[in-house]
Amino acid sequence: MKKTIHRAGTRGYADHGWLQTHHTFSFAGYYDPARVHFGALRVLNDDTVAPGEGFGTHPHDNMEIVSIVLSGALKHGDSMGHMKVLEPSEIQVMSAGTGITHSEMNVSREEPVKFLQIWVLTDADNHTPRYNQVELLPGKRNELRLIVGPEGHGGEHVGWIHQQAWFYTLGLDAGHETEYRMNLHGNGAYVFVVEGRAEVAGEELGPRDGMGIEDADDFRIKASEDAKLLIIEVPMEV
Repeated sequence: MKKTIHRAGTRGYADHGWLQTHHTFSFAGYYDPARVHFGALRVLNDDTVAPGEGFGTHPHDNMEIVSIVLSGALKHGDSMGHMKVLEPSEIQVMSAGTGITHSEMNVSREEPVKFLQIWVLTDADNHTPRYNQVELLPGKRNELRLIVGPEGHGGEHVGWIHQQAWFYTLGLDAGHETEYRMNLHGNGAYVFVVEGRAEVAGEELGPRDGMGIEDADDFRIKASEDAKLLIIEVPMEV
């Protein structure tokens, strides 16, 4: 088993006034040649947007993009005509494909919005652009919840992307333990601790720490205290 640990404090950081952003992987003004991607996982940004502010219209292409709101609400508009508000009970899944433009704005004039934006390398260039907003099933404590998978996996409460990748959330009570098994042999898993502390494959991780795991078909996760985790399984050969 190969393990790569990214502590929260080692991430790239930028303060734009209206935006506080942490980059697990190289992005915008942050570049580390050792942290460009983890297999097909290209971007994991941890963003806080000030009240009434946001990202103006900007382009994307040939990337699978997943947005997960942690608190607050995020307004999305795009060149396909969608105008939606994303809340913590939902996720947003976009295939940028041949090209789209979109904007993301904090709905509230009083409270910040906090969200994760994740980019996964697509399985092929020039897919037809696609937008989907998925209402998630309530998570069950101490059980993995699938939120994103390849096309045809998971049903109406699971988003899908053009890649052999799976996203899970996991809320673990202190002292509880579970096993994660790869969906595909040869894939790797990136574990990101949203809240709390957990021992992952024998390594202690705290809030906003991340760890990539390769060359393993399974590993154990045990909560040192109540914890919320995101697990992103992706192909390593890209």
